[in-house]
Amino acid sequence: MKVQKYIFIVLCCLATSAFAESKWDRVTNLDANGKKVNHNEIRIGWGDQLFETVMWHNPTSYTLTMPTSYRQTYHERHRYHQHLWLEYQYRFCYWFSLGGMVDMSEVGWDDVVRNGRGIELSRDKNHYFYNVVIMPTIRFTYFHHPYVNIYSGLGFGMDINGGTEKNAKGHKTDVGAAINLTLVGFSFNYDRWFATIEFGGMYALKNKNTIFMASSRMINVGIGARF
Repeated sequence: MKVQKYIFIVLCCLATSAFAESKWDRVTNLDANGKKVNHNEIRIGWGDQLFETVMWHNPTSYTLTMPTSYRQTYHERHRYHQHLWLEYQYRFCYWFSLGGMVDMSEVGWDDVVRNGRGIELSRDKNHYFYNVVIMPTIRFTYFHHPYVNIYSGLGFGMDINGGTEKNAKGHKTDVGAAINLTLVGFSFNYDRWFATIEFGGMYALKNKNTIFMASSRMINVGIGARF
């Protein structure tokens, strides 16, 4: 009986050790199956400007009751260059990673001068604004599978806004706070390669009266590699 008791205790210790080792390996170099974990992750992607498209739309009508000597400037033919971004993440374990992101977007338009009858008098095509966002990011993966991951994320940093427009102080470049919220994201994995689709939003503002972005990048797709 004593021998059986000792064997049982040894087996329990070995089982506990094996379980602890598999959990520890997940946050070091090996997963539970003994496969090497790639801690580094880099990806590039594209994000939409649906909100900007709705807010910065082309005018459809003009005031026709003014005299012909009256002149008004209109913003027309908006061009949306969408979001292009680059992100790096370091995976500390299978459920948590930390990194940083750079995101760039731009909107261009024509400044058109029309008289009171709506007749075009001049057109200048060289008008635009851009946003460059730099921020650290974190990610929480709450469903982990070799082929599919489901996660949420958060980023907070700064936005550099510039272009042809001037602010109240006459400056063409301004800086504000930026936040990116990933409500839910899906990662589709094949070996070290993967593709992602995310739903959320990016916001940037200097104060309540100076808003650079709101609900931008609501849909976001990317491709990347782990190494």
